Amino acid sequence: MTDRSSAAFVVFDHVQKSYDGETIVVTDLNLDIEKGEFVTMLGPSGSGKTTCLMMLAGFESATKGEIYIDGNSINNIPPHKRGIGMVFQNYALFPHMSVAENLAFPLEVRGINKAEREDKVDRALEMVRMAGFGGRRPAQLSGGQQQRVAVARSLVFDAELVLMDEPLGALDKNLREEMQYEIKHLHESLEMTVVYVTHDQGEALTMSDRIAVFDDGRIQQLDSPTKLYEEPATAFVAQFIGENNRLLGTIESRNGDSAVVAVEGTRIEAVAVNCGETGDRTQLSIRPERIAIGDSRDNVVPAVVRELIYHGDHIRCRLSVLGSDEFVVKVPNNVGARVPDVDEATEVSWDTSDCRALDSETVDQEQDSQ
Repeated sequence: MTDRSSAAFVVFDHVQKSYDGETIVVTDLNLDIEKGEFVTMLGPSGSGKTTCLMMLAGFESATKGEIYIDGNSINNIPPHKRGIGMVFQNYALFPHMSVAENLAFPLEVRGINKAEREDKVDRALEMVRMAGFGGRRPAQLSGGQQQRVAVARSLVFDAELVLMDEPLGALDKNLREEMQYEIKHLHESLEMTVVYVTHDQGEALTMSDRIAVFDDGRIQQLDSPTKLYEEPATAFVAQFIGENNRLLGTIESRNGDSAVVAVEGTRIEAVAVNCGETGDRTQLSIRPERIAIGDSRDNVVPAVVRELIYHGDHIRCRLSVLGSDEFVVKVPNNVGARVPDVDEATEVSWDTSDCRALDSETVDQEQDSQ
């Protein structure tokens, strides 16, 4: 095993997890998290992201490999001695205790005297804009207020590392978005390290410095939100992060990072990412907002409008394009913008730089299973 114990603040070094000795839930995970970073583990249910968080927290043990915090292996250190703050989706507040007592509890366990406990509790409540709520019980608080208390409890003992497991899942849309910004601003002001787990890609894009996209127990791509969205490395990432148009075709020619792909008899120029060679099947990925209705871009193909949905700031147009009836274009709702009528024949176009050819093996596997 390579010694990577001092490479970063948090290190997963060849970590593997199996619950039954046969099925591998997490496979050979190598992940470095720098001090002060906000890293999100993002993926669908069963992808391994929560298991990784639980191993870092100490509630699950790694089957193989080592986990380090600040250069020290924590594999054999119990959860309460790891100095980690934790925020859960269900808040995990003690209903019989007041807000202040909930926050003071982890300090009392650590043997901190009463005066210092009270000072730390007051400071933590101020951080989350809950000063004056210390005497209330959790049942007397709204969902958003309870979530703030749960965040305050994770910060109360000055933890350098805070883990958050789907902490906003129980909140309504507006409150969830408000809390996303609050947590992001807390992270920035306190310069703490945050490892965050969610299945919500919008949440991950909003809050993170880097995102680890999980699928089938592996990290498919680890990158900044901008890189993940603009430059997905695999078909899975392209589909999972944001809305994406997907066209299947065959590589007609390949020249370095450029490819020409035949789709339904039409030649499409694309950026070659990991798409194999001439004759291989591939998936083309194009974001809806990068497509124009009309022939103003590099690749121009015929289309028929099937559905128009008004979204306020844009019109969502669903079209039939090159054999796909689920091809989406987002037309900005600007003054003078022209949107074709339903059933109208038109053209759509996009720049070569916005079209990525991905994953010939994935396409072949999908077709074999159909």
